[in-house]
Amino acid sequence: MDTISLIGKELAAALNSDTAERAAALTERGAAPRLVLVVANDDPASGWYVKSLQRAAGRLGIDCDTVDLGATATADAIRSQLRGLCADIAVDAVMLQTPLPDGVALQDVSSAIAAAKDVDGVSPHSLGLLATGLPGFPPATSEAVVELAKHHDIPLAGKHVAVVGRSNVVGKPLAQLLLAEDATVTVCHSRTTDLPAVTAAADIVVAAAGRAGLITGDHVREGAVVIDVGTNEGPDGKIVGDVDAASVQGKAGALSPVPGGVGPVTTALLMRHVVRAAEASRA
Repeated sequence: MDTISLIGKELAAALNSDTAERAAALTERGAAPRLVLVVANDDPASGWYVKSLQRAAGRLGIDCDTVDLGATATADAIRSQLRGLCADIAVDAVMLQTPLPDGVALQDVSSAIAAAKDVDGVSPHSLGLLATGLPGFPPATSEAVVELAKHHDIPLAGKHVAVVGRSNVVGKPLAQLLLAEDATVTVCHSRTTDLPAVTAAADIVVAAAGRAGLITGDHVREGAVVIDVGTNEGPDGKIVGDVDAASVQGKAGALSPVPGGVGPVTTALLMRHVVRAAEASRA
């Protein structure tokens, strides 16, 4: 069986084209969209990601600033900064970069981000809006999984989807998005009994556990769709996913590559969220 590659480049390009046009329209009105990234770490991978977001924003006509609070910032300092930015009418979107300093949990500080500016959907308020089906910004990575499937004409309604991973960043919000698409969802995690049996019963498997090579050919039934959300550093320093692609190739009907699958779509959706936030604030 030939395994179709669920590449995200074409979808990301289409999203970016629309985002750039909308950003240009706002700029012509003298109101260029503005994103502020708040950083409280000295993690090299985080620094790379921040720079990639800055480049993406620049290409699309979005102003992007960074506030670096340092790796020893307290929860109070982070919350204060987030509240100040959310109160600033010149700021359309706020994103808190992880990891956070030791002793600071995301849920302890993300509540300071107003839902209208929470373009990565990390606050309890944003997650609550998603769970209840109300308008808001879902986490971009979770949304990217759904949009990538739709772009490649993969039906979701009525399908059994196994989501491997239960984080508030991907797994749980993705389950809500899939339910909204009328999928039947099983959320798997580290205490799931006989994970291969559960995932092999699914039409679609989404790997979002943050463990390189966790999902192998034994976890996937013949012809199933596999979407890999993982971004792990391999032995050679290259980025690898949660799926052992070599063992899944030829068995899965479709597989998203890492890199090049969910990643570019995630960034494109995040930038689209920024423009949407700017449009709403100026309505």
